[in-house]
Amino acid sequence: MNTSSVAFAMASTLLVAAASAQERPNAFPTHSIKIVVPFPAGGPSDVLARMIGVKMSEDWGQSVVVENRPGANTVVAAQLVAKSAPDGYTLLMAIDSTLAMNQYLYRTPPYDPFNDFAPITLTAKTMQLLIVNAASDVKTVKGLIGKAKAQPGKLNYGAGTITTKLTGYLFNKAAAIKTVLVPYNGSAEVAQGVLTRSVDFSFDGPSASLSLIQSGQFRVLAKFDRRPFPPVPDLPLITADVPGLDEITVWLGLVAPRGTPAPIIDKLQAEVAKALADPAIKSKADASGLYPVTNTPAEFAAFIRKEAERWSMVVKETGMRYD
Repeated sequence: MNTSSVAFAMASTLLVAAASAQERPNAFPTHSIKIVVPFPAGGPSDVLARMIGVKMSEDWGQSVVVENRPGANTVVAAQLVAKSAPDGYTLLMAIDSTLAMNQYLYRTPPYDPFNDFAPITLTAKTMQLLIVNAASDVKTVKGLIGKAKAQPGKLNYGAGTITTKLTGYLFNKAAAIKTVLVPYNGSAEVAQGVLTRSVDFSFDGPSASLSLIQSGQFRVLAKFDRRPFPPVPDLPLITADVPGLDEITVWLGLVAPRGTPAPIIDKLQAEVAKALADPAIKSKADASGLYPVTNTPAEFAAFIRKEAERWSMVVKETGMRYD
């Protein structure tokens, strides 16, 4: 094959790839969509991704596959999606640590949260809870703090995300106590740790623990923001006993690979907003403590940067590193 033929073949290949990436929004989607979740099945991001996926599939007539890719503080899933084709068919159900914190935890960040992804929308702000096993002798936040002060370094807590791990650091600092982190790979493992009493308490959302809370096996001591938590209507706010703590939520959001065409991003955002506004889905999500919330791609991009700024100093204070 001569030089001109090779050049023509290469140009044709590039044009085909570009045409695929620039699929017309009114035709999208023409085949299945994959939502990559950076945690094992059963956690908040997995539950919400499956709710959204079912609605997408019903509305668009295409299957939506949820793929669980846990590992390395969501880095495994993030890198997979960052390297995927920018065509709208591979999405990441990111959490706050993926987009706002991991960049400060690695000396050489494995991806750029601001430039490797196209933000689509926030999907939820989950409620963070302070939980103990109902068999524990700890009945209140004050009781937990008193026990921790009486036994410095003896109590431990479970946490499965960067946010909940950092919450433990902030809790220790604000309450002037020393408790030890036991890290887990997601909410399902955290709930198991509390259930088996492998940890004394945990910081986590309610999705993986809800049935155990409702059955009376778990006792919730406090919540970290002012929204109501119907399973425990009189649940106190953490700041009532630890006034130095700010309100904290763990948030989730969908992103696509950088370069995904804006019209496809907008179509995905509109569909997710529609799905999460559906009364049946919203009711189910609220009951799980997921609390859906959506915004525009531009608003989500600004939100990510604001959250990154907020947490950068906290990560620096802890000295937490993963490389």
